[in-house]
Amino acid sequence: MALSPETAPHRPTEPAAWASRGVFTVAFLGIAAGLQLGDMGLQAVSLSAIQRSFGVGDAALGALQGLAGVLIGSALAIPLARFSDRFSRKRVLLWLIAASSAMMALSGLARDFPLFFIGRSAAGITEFAMVPLVYSMIPDLAPERHRVAANLGFAALVAAGASGGFYFSGALLSAADALFARDAEPWRKAFLLLGLAGLPLLLLGTLTADPARRTAAADLAAASSLRLFLRLRWRAVGLFVGTAGCLITAVQALNQLIALALERRFGAAPGDIGHAMGLIILATSVGCLPAAGLLDRALARRIGQAARPLIMGLSVIAAMPVLLLLGSVRTLDHAFVAAGLFLFLTCTANALVPTMLQDLAPAPLRARCFAIWSFVVSLFGAAGPLLAGTLSDWLFERRMLDAAAAVALPALAVSAGCALRTVLRARRERGLAAGRPA
Repeated sequence: MALSPETAPHRPTEPAAWASRGVFTVAFLGIAAGLQLGDMGLQAVSLSAIQRSFGVGDAALGALQGLAGVLIGSALAIPLARFSDRFSRKRVLLWLIAASSAMMALSGLARDFPLFFIGRSAAGITEFAMVPLVYSMIPDLAPERHRVAANLGFAALVAAGASGGFYFSGALLSAADALFARDAEPWRKAFLLLGLAGLPLLLLGTLTADPARRTAAADLAAASSLRLFLRLRWRAVGLFVGTAGCLITAVQALNQLIALALERRFGAAPGDIGHAMGLIILATSVGCLPAAGLLDRALARRIGQAARPLIMGLSVIAAMPVLLLLGSVRTLDHAFVAAGLFLFLTCTANALVPTMLQDLAPAPLRARCFAIWSFVVSLFGAAGPLLAGTLSDWLFERRMLDAAAAVALPALAVSAGCALRTVLRARRERGLAAGRPA
């Protein structure tokens, strides 16, 4: 049944305590989203094989990594999120898992690059629709005092799934090649195998909770007007998008093309690079979460909501010289160390973004706000690999690492500037609320 502001009952704004089914549901959500994002790691490691199969250039690969499934997927996730705000979120979640698994399998069957591009775009629609849905459910499952921990725990499981796509890419390619007898490239068979993994996930999904939306009275007044919310909070939303959007441009310019860049720079085997990058992505994505949580807890006592953008800004500033170091190293091992440090700092900057948006968005609009955020940020994210691939073709003579750095450094500078402006704005608002001069 649809939820409207006129008919929605008023519910407590937070669960009183964790329920065992709620813990299971948050864990399942992380595993499901991680598996759906695992195909991106496999795709990144298989870029050279995909390029040989279809005979396309670096600009096409940049478009594949930036546009297919990211920009297109997040755009179509907005109407799906509106649907999720009005109907059973558990039912929508199960449909998304089924559709994403089917699109993964179909991607392996495409006979030309345009069809493959469309297949990856369709898979991205379901993957990007799932994340706003999950972040709208977590505040209704977790007690308020545990909400940051629940968000970070979900992010850790997603990171584990995404890194698994890198780490297990070699084993996955070998297993799929041995399992399927059909005459096809190993990367095609690996996508088919990943698609089959969605079947047991669907069975587990039937055991999850479908939490009631816990809506505050103030939220009900804004429930019918997303436009009113954006008009009232446009400055805060704009700074948020500038900070997170430019950060994702920098991260995606490097992360989506790092395997191909290191393969060209050092002549290493894709499987070896994928194995190392899988470990690096897992260690940095998970390792940054307790660091971000502890920093948030320590600083929030002193400066309130300014703590999260301050953590973002300082982490981004620290990442800039590390990116310059990555472009100057002479050995593959040193490149892995620099890439790991860069990813740790940028992951720390990004770790508290979902909690910031949950604080900003009214509960009845949460899924739509996350979907719109995903779309707007994906505009920036798509620009990262797309610009890096184009610059690699046109200016840097296929030196992908240099092209990625040329895109990432200016984006990091803008992200840090927006984050620090958000800190000043939060401090000013806190002073006004306390009756003190800003």
